Amino acid sequence: PTADGERLLPYARRVLQAQDDLLAAFGQARPLLVDLNSPGLTTGRVVLERARSLAPDQELMARYESGLTHAAGELVAGRLDASFGRFAGLPAALRAGLRHQPVRCEPMAVVLPEDHPLARLTEVPLSALAGESVYAGAGNPRTPEWTELAHRLFEGRGIRVAPPVPLAVGEEEFQRIMDKTRNPVLAVRSFPAMPSTVVRPLVGPVPLSPVSLVWRKGLVHPALDALRRAASQVATEKGWLAVPDGSWIPAADAAVMSVHK
Repeated sequence: PTADGERLLPYARRVLQAQDDLLAAFGQARPLLVDLNSPGLTTGRVVLERARSLAPDQELMARYESGLTHAAGELVAGRLDASFGRFAGLPAALRAGLRHQPVRCEPMAVVLPEDHPLARLTEVPLSALAGESVYAGAGNPRTPEWTELAHRLFEGRGIRVAPPVPLAVGEEEFQRIMDKTRNPVLAVRSFPAMPSTVVRPLVGPVPLSPVSLVWRKGLVHPALDALRRAASQVATEKGWLAVPDGSWIPAADAAVMSVHK
C-alpha cells in the first residue's frame, strides 16, 4: 500500500466496524466473507458448512483468493473477513493485524502424472523425490507461504522447487500448464484429483501442512463466532491437530499451532 493508504487504513477499519455495529443494533449483520483458498480444498469448506449449520440465520459467503498471503492483505484492508492457511508463513507486519485459531495439521501429498514412475507406488517416500523438480507455487505472489514451506521440507533432501510457470487461473489452466512441465506438484492429501494424474501420500517422514482460521484483529461478527466454534468442533471430532510420531512440521509452525511432537 502507498503511504496515503497506510495512513487511511485505520480510519477505514473504524468505518467498517461502525457499519457492523449499526447493523447489529438493528438485529442484522452483513454477510461474512470467508476465503476458502481454492475450490476443492476440504478444510475450509468443511468448517464453513458446519458454521452455516450452527448459525442458520447468518450469511457466510465463500470466496476463493488462492493463497493466504494475498488473502491476508484483503483481510487487513477489510475486503475479506476470514481465511484459512499457514499463519506462520505470513510476514510479521501482516500477522500483527490478524488473529488466528489452529484448525488442522494436514498430511501432505504429491500429485503425479499417471505415467510417472512413482505413480505406481501407494505412498511416495520423500527420498524417492530426490533429483526431481517439484512445483510448489514458486513465483505466485498469492502463495509465498506455501513455497517457503516447500523450501523448508526439501532442504537437504535433494529435491528442487520447480521454477516459476505462468500463473494459471482455474483448474483447466492449471492442468494445462502442469501437463506441459510434467513436474510433480506438492499438495495435501485431500487435494482434488485431476484427469491423468494421481495423488500419493508423502511419507518418511509424513510432512504436515499447518492450517489456521485467520481473521482481522478487532472483528466482531456473530458469524465469526459461529465459524470459530465450527473450527474447534471439527478439529476436535476429526483429530485434525494430532501430530503423529515420525511426522515433520517446522518448529516455527509447531509453536504457532500450539502442537507438540
